[in-house]
Amino acid sequence: MSDEEVPFVERVNTRFLETLMGYNARRAALTIIGHFLEEMEPMGLRPVEFSVLSLIYRNPGITSRQLCDVLDILAPNLVGMVNSLAQRGWIVRHAHPHDRRALGLTVTALGADIAKESEKKASQLEHRVTANLAPEERKQLIQLLKKIYQ
Repeated sequence: MSDEEVPFVERVNTRFLETLMGYNARRAALTIIGHFLEEMEPMGLRPVEFSVLSLIYRNPGITSRQLCDVLDILAPNLVGMVNSLAQRGWIVRHAHPHDRRALGLTVTALGADIAKESEKKASQLEHRVTANLAPEERKQLIQLLKKIYQ
């Protein structure tokens, strides 16, 4: 085969992929997560840890089981995150008032400060990344995405 017969692509055709919800959702998520990782790196927070900390902050006494259910993660995957947050002094475990087998999780004063700061940064970051959307479009996009996973 000569060099003239070898196919090459100057501009990649992504038309089909761009018709797929999963492709577009993944591309949007990767964009946001990339910025998120940069923004949260000084605090050492990864996306799922951020979600766990935020939920504990906003739901004092939440159990690991509840966190797993809300975030759709497996219990063994949560254990390391909870341990890490506790070792950093951001959360504490305490006896659950209604279930002797469960532990409630609450943030410490330091954890509350980190949660507030990280939530503020996450909100600002998402507004920057979605600056091409009008406020109503942002709201509608969130509502539409929720219809897929709720």
